[in-house]
Amino acid sequence: MRSALSTHWYAWAMVAPVVVVIGVIIGYPLVRGVFLSLTNADESNVERTIGVNHLPATYEFVGLDNYTAILGDSVFWDRLGWTVVWTVGCVAVTFVLGLTLANMLNRPMRGRALYRVALILPWGIPAFVSVFAWKMLFNERDGILNKLLDGGGIEAVPWLGDPTWAKLSVIAVNVWLGVPFMLVALLGALQSIPSELYEAAEMDGAGPWQRFRNITLPGVRGVSSTVVLLSTIWTFNMFPVIYLLTRGGPEDSTEILVTYAYRLSFVNSPRDFATSAAWGVIILLLLSLFAVVYRRVLRKQGEVW
Repeated sequence: MRSALSTHWYAWAMVAPVVVVIGVIIGYPLVRGVFLSLTNADESNVERTIGVNHLPATYEFVGLDNYTAILGDSVFWDRLGWTVVWTVGCVAVTFVLGLTLANMLNRPMRGRALYRVALILPWGIPAFVSVFAWKMLFNERDGILNKLLDGGGIEAVPWLGDPTWAKLSVIAVNVWLGVPFMLVALLGALQSIPSELYEAAEMDGAGPWQRFRNITLPGVRGVSSTVVLLSTIWTFNMFPVIYLLTRGGPEDSTEILVTYAYRLSFVNSPRDFATSAAWGVIILLLLSLFAVVYRRVLRKQGEVW
């Protein structure tokens, strides 16, 4: 350690401020959340000030009782099942669309720069603005989508009022938000593949599907493995789309783990900080477990990152 510090002291000095900031912004809330998850803290027993009166905290340490209660509750497993379906569906569709569009934009065509800007545009718009715009489009009575259907003699669709349609709607909006990121990453990976490989394969008689399977997919594997992991983590915790579009409804059909944890801590009465923190810790453990397993699978395939 002493040798490393003396040799790379400048690098350590440059990294130190970032480490301190991350430790304060992420480390303290994380430790605080884990601590609260082991107590029975709620809005009636936490430290608070009412007028001129200061009330000390009276919550108690309860160990793993919160985790036992959560894992034994069918609500958790229902939310987890939908969260997994939501995550897998969004990531799979986003990846397929991103790779398809990246392949199209990687070829010479007129107006390619304009198409690239248009497809990346959703990424530059704040998520809450995009979600509110989609919410107006999905409006059952005055939304543009149902007006178009009505013009074609088709009955209005309850986009956000029916559990099945609401699930499809939130997935569609999240895919719309996620495709630009996937597109940019995969387009960069495609442009790093030497064109000579495609030329040689074409001269050897390889068809489009053979070139795609044997050149394109191996060429983007390193980038795609990383963006799939990032997209999975972001989608698993995608609070804005679910909460702003449906608030978990109708009938809690679109509620995912993170929105339910938020509801426990900030919406329900009394606000249950301890259980909400326990849900947050479980979410962290699930994502960490997924990342570890995913990384081991990549190592076996020869993709180390």
